[in-house]
Amino acid sequence: MSSAKTSLALIAFALAASACASTPKVDKEVELAMQEALRPASAEERAAANRADPLTRANFWAKESNKDAEDLKVAIEFARALREIGSHDRAVDVLSRTLIVHPDSPDVLMLLGRIHMAQGDVATAGRAFQRATEVAPQRSETWAALGTTYDRQGQHRLAQTSYLKALEIEPLRTTTLTNYGLSLVLSGDLVGAEAKLRLAAANPDAGARVIENLALVLGLQGKFDDMKKVSGAAAPDQVVDQNVALLQGLIQPTRSWDALTEPAAPVRLAEAETPLAAPASRETEEAPQRTLRQRN
Repeated sequence: MSSAKTSLALIAFALAASACASTPKVDKEVELAMQEALRPASAEERAAANRADPLTRANFWAKESNKDAEDLKVAIEFARALREIGSHDRAVDVLSRTLIVHPDSPDVLMLLGRIHMAQGDVATAGRAFQRATEVAPQRSETWAALGTTYDRQGQHRLAQTSYLKALEIEPLRTTTLTNYGLSLVLSGDLVGAEAKLRLAAANPDAGARVIENLALVLGLQGKFDDMKKVSGAAAPDQVVDQNVALLQGLIQPTRSWDALTEPAAPVRLAEAETPLAAPASRETEEAPQRTLRQRN
């Protein structure tokens, strides 16, 4: 073999040997990089992300979801973050895919129902809440949420049955008592409504909205002195007087949800609490601002 050929052979052998020697190192570095990319964020990193602004939170949980799309906690946090930035359709998609893997998760079903409620799809929300009552009948908020869907559809007796089941589990839950009271208003039982709303208003977490609902129910019964006493703690005297005067001129039988919820200035409107807020969970079922407001 000529010296030139011998040199070329030696160079080729050296290059091949070098490549063989470096390949395990490169493969190991790639493997480590992939492992790091797929490493779930720590509890501290997740907590920090949840304190960030909504868009940052959504981007963080999107990355976590890409690492493990079947992780239940990640899917729920991702859907919540999407909901907060108004990406409801994508949130529904995330939760729907999660249900394939976790079909009996009440948390997924409740969040899915709340998003459908926020979009005005009461029937679909009702199906999600109904399923939640089946997989978690011991959780009062599942029955309370189902009750709100019945009320929205004018099925007040069914709604009240659901609220009763919720109260059997958690007798003094403020939002359930409030919703039950307003449901009784919708079916014409103002005395029963007053009783439930008084119980709700007596709770430490009642808030001004519950007080306003109680005051309005008292006014609907013509109990204007009681209405003033109840309202006085939550509204200026001028507003209370205006509300009383308004009700004195407008009291009429309650026949439908639409009739009750038609805004009637200058009554101060109350916001619905946010599904299932406020409650113990971050969310509650929402509804547009109205004169009488249901809460979950």
